[in-house]
Amino acid sequence: MRHRVAGRRLGRTGEHRLAVRRNMVASLFEHETISTTMEKAKEVRAFAEKLITLAKKGTLSARRRAIALLGNRDIVSEEDGGIIKKDTVIRKLFSEIGPRYLDRPGGYTRIIRLSMRRLGDNGRLVLLQLVGKDEGSKKQTGTAAKKRRQKKTEDIEQVAEEGPESDDEAVEVKPQQ
Repeated sequence: MRHRVAGRRLGRTGEHRLAVRRNMVASLFEHETISTTMEKAKEVRAFAEKLITLAKKGTLSARRRAIALLGNRDIVSEEDGGIIKKDTVIRKLFSEIGPRYLDRPGGYTRIIRLSMRRLGDNGRLVLLQLVGKDEGSKKQTGTAAKKRRQKKTEDIEQVAEEGPESDDEAVEVKPQQ
């Protein structure tokens, strides 16, 4: 019986589970969205949220704890046939991701189910992504849409107040049957 035993085994040894979790969280912080199975995403989400909470503190001891839990992998890109080091995962976590969520009490990730399944074993695929990456643009588009609606209603009210200017412009409305 597995009473009070937390976590999923995922068909791996303990060391392999730890390595998978570290690699997936580092990829999540690097790319801000990853595609994986539902079980792995649920397992990785808790670990990622704990690390983001550490990053919100921003202290030296929090940074050292994050390095101990995650490691300090380099973020690299391939340009002109060579590999160039851009940043490290911990630096991105503490300088970009942590400050982004200062006013948020939790829930830094979301899981979005995809309609497709993995070809080899028919596993359910999901997207695990950080919340709030494009919230600024969504807020801007929401306010722009609200302004358009408000302007449209103002135009309709203005036309209704003015009424038709002459009998030639009057439109006859037929009742619906």
